[in-house]
Amino acid sequence: MNTGKPSFLRTSRGQRKGAITVLAALMTVCMLAMVAFTVDVGYILSSEQELQRTADSAALAACWEYAKNRAHDNNQYDSINAGRLVAAQYAGLNRIGGAATQIDPNLSNSTSGDITYGRIDDLYTADPTVDTYSTKDFNAVTVRIRKNENINGKVPLFFAKIFGLSGQEIRGEATAAYTAGISGLSVPGHGGNIDLLPFALDEDTWNDLLAGYAPDNWAWDAETGAISSGSDGILEVNLYPQGTGSPGNRGTVDIGGSNNSTNDIARQILYGVSPTDMAHHNGVLEFDANGELELNGDTGISAGVKDELKAIKGQPRIIPIFSRVHGPGNNAQYTIVKWAGIRILDVKLTGPMNKKRVIVQPAPMVVEGVIPGKDDESDYVYSPVVLVN
Repeated sequence: MNTGKPSFLRTSRGQRKGAITVLAALMTVCMLAMVAFTVDVGYILSSEQELQRTADSAALAACWEYAKNRAHDNNQYDSINAGRLVAAQYAGLNRIGGAATQIDPNLSNSTSGDITYGRIDDLYTADPTVDTYSTKDFNAVTVRIRKNENINGKVPLFFAKIFGLSGQEIRGEATAAYTAGISGLSVPGHGGNIDLLPFALDEDTWNDLLAGYAPDNWAWDAETGAISSGSDGILEVNLYPQGTGSPGNRGTVDIGGSNNSTNDIARQILYGVSPTDMAHHNGVLEFDANGELELNGDTGISAGVKDELKAIKGQPRIIPIFSRVHGPGNNAQYTIVKWAGIRILDVKLTGPMNKKRVIVQPAPMVVEGVIPGKDDESDYVYSPVVLVN
């Protein structure tokens, strides 16, 4: 007899109970699937974050190691290999999912390899490209980290195994680079000082040093910062000039107001050139279209700043390199054509003129506020190594 009830209400109590049981089972399966999906996806995302941090740190370390080696070694190949070793070390120290990470050294420098060196001419473009065939010095490295069947293994899945899924491939990459050719200096974004000494060295003496025609009588220990007599493989030059070609002038340049006092020079030695000093140059010291910058000269390195110079021994600083000087004394005009990174090893500003000295050697100098330029406009001066993508 038709009671007028819907068909599902006409089922027996046992049938309804069975249907509810099936429905509950289906809901349980769905819940388990959702849990499996959530846990496994969360683990994959966590592994991807660890992988990216590994790529970032390895790229930064490899690029900086390359830059340090390149500063003192004309062999780009050796410097690249030093960077590759450091990249592998940092990748191994950064664990992904609790496991150490391996990267292929890519000795052929293939563009698809795990570690690729190249050149970026402009770090500030929206999408910088690494040129691995550049005839200029390399200044960038891309590190790629992979977890797949061939290297490092897939990211393991847990609950998803019940659906036949055992692992997930992931990969990531990072590119680090620095600016090597510096045409000028500007006030850093943080508004601080620039470690620029107000003492200029003539271009011929600097070029002779780079060509190997200079002594090696002093040693700087990179581990301890100690300075001693002896050889360290890095040549030296006397920054205190025995003659600049300008009567009554000894190589000091005015950065800031003209006719800087001994107190001004002492301050700049210890603390660098300030934004107030730079304001006298419209905030920048930059070469013109001819690759030159004119700076007013001062009478010279005074014995009154010997203590300040001794206080910064071993610390990297920038000096200007000049091609010519015209005019005497405070009226001298220096034509600056290059920036150079140096460190002071010895200071003696008393006694006979031919015994006075400020001995310096080339040293990598990392400075913010650089203005990118040509490779031949600076030596040993670099922007900080940064991630560009």
